[in-house]
Amino acid sequence: MKPYLLGIDIGTSACKIAVFNREGTVIDSAAGEYEVYYPQPGWAEQDPEEWWRVICSTMKEMFAKSIVNPEDIAGIGIDGQSWSAIAVDKKGKVLTNTPIWMDTRAFSICRDLNETVGAERIFQLSGNSLQPSYTTAKILWYKEHMPEVFENIDKILQSNSYIGFKLTGHMTQDISQGYGLHCFDMHTGTWNKEMCEALGIPSHILPDIYSCHDVIGTVTEEAAKESSLLAGIPVVAGGLDAACGTLGAGVIHTGETQEQGGQAGGMSICIDSYKADERLILSYHVVPGKWLLQGGTTGGGGVMRWLEKEFADYEREEGRKTGKSSLDLFNHLAQAVNPGSDGLVFLPYMAGERSPIWDPNAKGVFYGLDFGKKKGHFIRAAMEGVAMSLKHNLDVAKEAGAEVDVLRAMGGSANSLLWTQIKSDVTGKPIVVPSSDTATTLGAAMLAGVGVGMYLDFEEAVKMTVENKRYHVPNQADREVYDRNYKMYRSLYENLKDMMSEEGEQ
Repeated sequence: MKPYLLGIDIGTSACKIAVFNREGTVIDSAAGEYEVYYPQPGWAEQDPEEWWRVICSTMKEMFAKSIVNPEDIAGIGIDGQSWSAIAVDKKGKVLTNTPIWMDTRAFSICRDLNETVGAERIFQLSGNSLQPSYTTAKILWYKEHMPEVFENIDKILQSNSYIGFKLTGHMTQDISQGYGLHCFDMHTGTWNKEMCEALGIPSHILPDIYSCHDVIGTVTEEAAKESSLLAGIPVVAGGLDAACGTLGAGVIHTGETQEQGGQAGGMSICIDSYKADERLILSYHVVPGKWLLQGGTTGGGGVMRWLEKEFADYEREEGRKTGKSSLDLFNHLAQAVNPGSDGLVFLPYMAGERSPIWDPNAKGVFYGLDFGKKKGHFIRAAMEGVAMSLKHNLDVAKEAGAEVDVLRAMGGSANSLLWTQIKSDVTGKPIVVPSSDTATTLGAAMLAGVGVGMYLDFEEAVKMTVENKRYHVPNQADREVYDRNYKMYRSLYENLKDMMSEEGEQ
């Protein structure tokens, strides 16, 4: 068996590529950025061909400097962002940019379908309420607004399945990304033709469904030339980025829970039976026989990325002088502020909001400003607001019957000791941080490892690769101030949502 596994992560702002050995150690890694386009209010889209170009250029740069020889890669796993709707023709040509998970342009389509087809009927089959963020509405948006695109669709692909196609020439659909389409039967893991007809989605544009660790093909000669990979390397179907990150964080047993700190925020609770709630998100895990009850929010690490981009000119300059990152300096500013940010409360609804409020018109809000507030207050309040969105989802999950004891953190936000501690304090949950901050690419690589036989099963894969690095325990001394701010957090949205809705309809 060749010694290495390759994981590819198609994130919202960048692709990440990492080579792992059998023990889960990162041997080499690289990242490449690409654009998110916002052509109109409520729209957020990307060019899948740009993903592929950046993946190839990043791969070439990595291998040019790496000790790793592509000949030593045993298998490739791919994970990707959720709810793409990549329209390709028979030759695999991308027909238009894909709306991504933040896109809410199809709000009226969802409203109409929930009335004509029936919101309860849709939910009972798919386990998810019909919302504009999902793939379903985006396909139907093509049908209504881009008929020339819709008529030429051969298949609708997800982010990871598109890259899988570019590598192997095979168009597929992995089971963990099926939840993006409401003609996917969450009870059986199959397409439901009756619901396809009811929704107006031609069943022939839906690829065959594969388990996430199934080998879908091997790297073609053409893909090898473009990417510097070796032709013939097995490629598995891969899966949803949150699900792969959940695997990479070691969550494979019922009740174990991943806390997501990437561009988006949220949590994924591993369950062993169908358990849906209209306020949350239900998908198949990348691990066979398991589901994930998820909370997915728009305000995660992306909030800090936005703050750093717009307000960290001074910190970037200081970082160049001191050798520290601007985000580290942000952490120092936030650390100096009292828990509760002296009454400054932040709603992290920076692109509308997904679960549990499902409001595409929701807006980001800072409340409680006065002349005593400094930059550190804004940073800490942002951290606390994201933590409160996590608590909101956990509270709803508890109402749905999914109790959580411990969170296992992943994503860039988990590198911040302060932010992780804030999440523990706000939620009242202990948090474990695994040793690798590349949990998502590791999860993708683990799928490849199981698929090609490097690991006997997922139990062995987790046992060999996942090691706990840090533990955070809730600080009870701050419970009162966080509970007070959380009540304000919930009240602010309830009091502002009508105003937000009126503005969104203009």
